[in-house]
Amino acid sequence: MDKVAWHNLPNCLKIANADAELVVTTDIGPRIVHYSLARGENILGGSPGVLDKPNQWQLWAGHRIWIAPEHPVRSYGPDNGPIGHMPEGPRGVKLMQPVEPTTHVQKELVVTLDERGPGVTVEHRLTNRGTTPTELATWGLTIMNGNGTAILPQEPFKRHEDEFLPARPLVLWHYTDLSDPRWQHGPRFLRLTGDAAKNTPQKVGILNKVGWVAYARQGLLFVKRIPYDSKATYTDHGSNTEVYTEASFFEVESLGPLVTLAPGQTAMHKERWFLFSGVTIPKDDAELEKTLAPIIAKTTA
Repeated sequence: MDKVAWHNLPNCLKIANADAELVVTTDIGPRIVHYSLARGENILGGSPGVLDKPNQWQLWAGHRIWIAPEHPVRSYGPDNGPIGHMPEGPRGVKLMQPVEPTTHVQKELVVTLDERGPGVTVEHRLTNRGTTPTELATWGLTIMNGNGTAILPQEPFKRHEDEFLPARPLVLWHYTDLSDPRWQHGPRFLRLTGDAAKNTPQKVGILNKVGWVAYARQGLLFVKRIPYDSKATYTDHGSNTEVYTEASFFEVESLGPLVTLAPGQTAMHKERWFLFSGVTIPKDDAELEKTLAPIIAKTTA
């Protein structure tokens, strides 16, 4: 683990093995600002913010943890100041934000790179440091390097005569327009492609029981494994996976279960990340399934 600078953030930590690299920052956050194959292009996106505006929420870049459901105060707590950190094993670090004064919640990310390969474990933690119970869900938001395509898996096909009940919810926002050409609807996958020329936002959420979502850009394929608990309640009408785009901005998001935390209690959910190179994404759903099946088989939850 080496100390490095990232844009205007001088106090960052680089975690690497022979196959992949991560950079987290301790100047703000908690944030993961870089994820790539060894000496490769950063699959994460976004822009650096300004350090001299501590009380103004800024987008910054990379991967962060939020409080769900989305709320103009509870979710948009500024993360512009220094955070605590400590090692977690030989290739891991815990990033700890001070307790937010408005929510009385402490945010933590525990980021660990596998010994070999591109696999990363990202653990999201929200702890109630207040004196009264609070209802929330952990929310992991990954800003992607733009103008790529998110791939959401459909549920396995079943004939009408074999299964009468619905497979899962598909959740729409008031601004979602499924006729927008950035959407591609297929029997095996739902895709959303970013377009820098289109400023209108698009977003969907799903209850993802298949357990993964992917993002493809210029031959790189980012795979995020997302947990699903059949006994849990999820916010946003039952979503544990969401994708959002506006112009060149793109996010791939996961949500943990909706819970009520007593003072001192912690909510947590984990993501697993993987990155693959040289992947061509066919337009045809059946061909895409053939391309993705052996790649997804290499990932672990």
